[in-house]
Amino acid sequence: MVEKKIIKEPKKKGLIIVHTGDGKGKTTAALGMAFRSAGHDYRVFIGQFIKGNRHYGELVTVERLKEWIEIHPMGEGFTWETKSRERDTQKAHEAWAFFKERLLSGEYRLVILDEINYVIDYGYLPVEWVVETLGQKPPDTHVVLTGRNAHPQIVEMADLVTEMRMVKHPFRDQGIPAQSGIEF
Repeated sequence: MVEKKIIKEPKKKGLIIVHTGDGKGKTTAALGMAFRSAGHDYRVFIGQFIKGNRHYGELVTVERLKEWIEIHPMGEGFTWETKSRERDTQKAHEAWAFFKERLLSGEYRLVILDEINYVIDYGYLPVEWVVETLGQKPPDTHVVLTGRNAHPQIVEMADLVTEMRMVKHPFRDQGIPAQSGIEF
């Protein structure tokens, strides 16, 4: 008797991916995924919650790839330099409304929510809003959430979680400040 092999289609699903931890490379890894997706002619949306008041190298590169990748820095700089918690909360809510619309649109194969873990951790954005929206995302849309201190609810619902761990750091260990082309 000959057994029939049943060939199943590979399971496909838009993944929820978290890049967290105290090490460098969370945003960089997400940007690498954006460039990889663009190489397959997929549309990518990158929403940056904190970045906004500096010249970042990725903005120039994305301009060259604007047919596939759209990027929106909507922050006002580093939140630890804040002058107004109310203003930071307002900016996070405005960014979330804009980014949520794009995430749910079905127009993008990959959506990167850069530094969202920080704004949740700092209490600028309720984790419940994010969890609810991730539960409503289009089935084939991948979402990457970056930033330190990923909320346990986000980690629980994620399909892939990578924690970057700092072993050595040029600023902490040698006093070398952030450098263009490496950190920004």
